[in-house]
Amino acid sequence: MIIKVFKKIIFSVVLLYSFNLIAIKFGVILPINYITIGLVSLMDIPAMILLTFSLILVF
Repeated sequence: MIIKVFKKIIFSVVLLYSFNLIAIKFGVILPINYITIGLVSLMDIPAMILLTFSLILVF
């Protein structure tokens, strides 16, 4: 159980980092912190889309 959660957190960090590598060319950078890692761990790709759109709408 704990190993499954740990894998999900590591996957979320890698996903956020790889997204930032691609999105930096477009001027969109998602911060890698506890909140974003938690959201992406729970909801995967829909959380990435939600965070990206909310970042674009706010700024």
